[in-house]
Amino acid sequence: MFFTRTKVKGSKLKELFIQSSDILPFSVTTRPTMASNETSPFESSEMLATFLSSTPLLSESWSLCRQASAAPFFRTFVAERVGGVVYVAFSGVQPGGSDPDWRSLVPLASIGGEPLFSSRRSKEGEEPVMVHAGMLNLFFSLFNSFQKQMLEIVGNPDSKSVVITGHSIGGATASLCTLWLLSYLRSICSSVSLLCITFGAPLLGNQSFSEAISKERWGGKFCHVASNHDIMPRLLFAPITPLTTQLNFLLQFWHFSMTSQEKLSLQLSEKEKAELFTAVLDYLEAAATQDGEAASVPILFHPFGNYLFVSEEGAVCVDSPTAIVKMMHLMFASASPSSSIEDHLKYGDYVNNMSSQILKRKCCSMQSNIPDSSYEAGLELAIQSSGIANQESAMISAKECLKTTRRMGPSPTLNAASLAVSFSKIVPFRAQIEWYKSWCDKQDDQMGYYDSFKSRGSSKRDMKVNINRYKLARFWDSVIDMMEKNELPRDFDKRAKWVNASQFYKLLVEPLDIAEYYKKGLHIKNGHYLQHGRERRYDIFDRWWKDNRTRATNGQVNEERSKYASLTQDSCFWARVEEARDWLNCVRSERDTNKLALLWDKIENFEKYAMQLIENKEVSYDVLAKNSSYSTWVEDLRELKQLKTKVERFPHQFKEVVP
Repeated sequence: MFFTRTKVKGSKLKELFIQSSDILPFSVTTRPTMASNETSPFESSEMLATFLSSTPLLSESWSLCRQASAAPFFRTFVAERVGGVVYVAFSGVQPGGSDPDWRSLVPLASIGGEPLFSSRRSKEGEEPVMVHAGMLNLFFSLFNSFQKQMLEIVGNPDSKSVVITGHSIGGATASLCTLWLLSYLRSICSSVSLLCITFGAPLLGNQSFSEAISKERWGGKFCHVASNHDIMPRLLFAPITPLTTQLNFLLQFWHFSMTSQEKLSLQLSEKEKAELFTAVLDYLEAAATQDGEAASVPILFHPFGNYLFVSEEGAVCVDSPTAIVKMMHLMFASASPSSSIEDHLKYGDYVNNMSSQILKRKCCSMQSNIPDSSYEAGLELAIQSSGIANQESAMISAKECLKTTRRMGPSPTLNAASLAVSFSKIVPFRAQIEWYKSWCDKQDDQMGYYDSFKSRGSSKRDMKVNINRYKLARFWDSVIDMMEKNELPRDFDKRAKWVNASQFYKLLVEPLDIAEYYKKGLHIKNGHYLQHGRERRYDIFDRWWKDNRTRATNGQVNEERSKYASLTQDSCFWARVEEARDWLNCVRSERDTNKLALLWDKIENFEKYAMQLIENKEVSYDVLAKNSSYSTWVEDLRELKQLKTKVERFPHQFKEVVP
């Protein structure tokens, strides 16, 4: 399949964005549907690259990158609107040299007050999300200068899609800016489409960083264009601190070349160029040949998103981090020290050459040798486009590398269909818990659903409910795991069936999880549930519900309820009650007036919150049961307030009682 290159603007480009999965079809969701026991019949890396080259995205992005780098006084970025699409390019020319510790990493948790990777919680012993210290410091030094303007761009009703781009170090800045905007747009449930395109950008973060982006399903938002010989995208594989002097000269050469029309000479000898090239190639080869074995040299930086490898013969697109590293090595091995430096400045040539007409002529010239298998034919096209078709050993390795990215097993669509069948099998477990809640609410002890489960004994009924709770948790954890592995359709978390099912599960079962947490006294050992005990799946379901509810209601508040809810609409309500009970106990023993004031503020805020829920009928009857934890708390609070009033009126009579 080939596409003709056309200049698409306005509504046509908007249509392109909408029809593509996550703006571009860089994911398994674009591959054909197949039977559950089949592998993918197509090798699509070359086809995806062809599709991208047929749109104006690359040419428009590169054109603006050149403007940004050539702009005087180190302008942070330049922007241009094409119909409903806004292109934003960050300059690849930045003041200063390289960081003395070129490969240092620092943790990344938030940008501009927006928490990143909200669905991710580090496991014990797992490396935190970390990024290049120098790149992050540069980004933060520029952040205040463009934050307001970027928010205005994405907040403009005419901005339907935003493409953020950058060349060289500007590509790293563009990636960090995109991450910030993705978090911000998610927090406000915006429908603005976002895409980041970088040219010759350095690696940015560690393996946890790469995995976190994948789990957030943001990989399709990043397209990194890397030429077959450019040393910059491969630079951080090597510990090149001993070569800092050469690196500084290299960065200065690139920067001056971007801003000057004259041809400049690099102040490095051929020997120094060779030292730099050999160091990068050696460490890149070590990284590419590990195959999951223990690393002899630690790999600090890992690729993320999609890589569009370009050469004079064409382009291929790869999204597997392992395959990206191997392709980086195989293509770089055919370079020379001089070409590895010069290639960093040739992206304009590559973009101009990536026309569908050239690709079509190339394909026609090999029609007599094209394999019968569509998959093998795709491999041949990908190898030819990578520029290593004439190197037999590299060609064989590249084929094996691309074969590792071939999707095995069922497509995401079939996975979703199979999941629906699995869901039907766990519905009876949910129904049994619903029946248990109804039974608890009708008991003479008037304790309600939460407190009955918390104080449960060892009856068969109680044990059955607890087992069902574990079964449901296991099912929903498997759903999230499939989501994070990109084994489900990209719009899965927007489908009403699954959003509503996950919300109902959360409202029904999380109170039982809270009861179990406090029954076992885990709050004494670990801290209260909200901060230390809540399962990650509930945080994810909260986001699904919030995003889809905002879309469905267009931000408007629903009509008032005429009767109490069947399930309390705040699934963490009982955890808040437990904390409020703890505050009351602290008030009874606290002597510090400042701490007492803070405790009373917390208590009063929760009291108002709970009363608001009750007035809005957003709680179920079990909350108001006579002997529920909440009703008991309300009574204790009333007595304590009476005592507090007496103490304030007659302090001399209550010297030893300070509530």
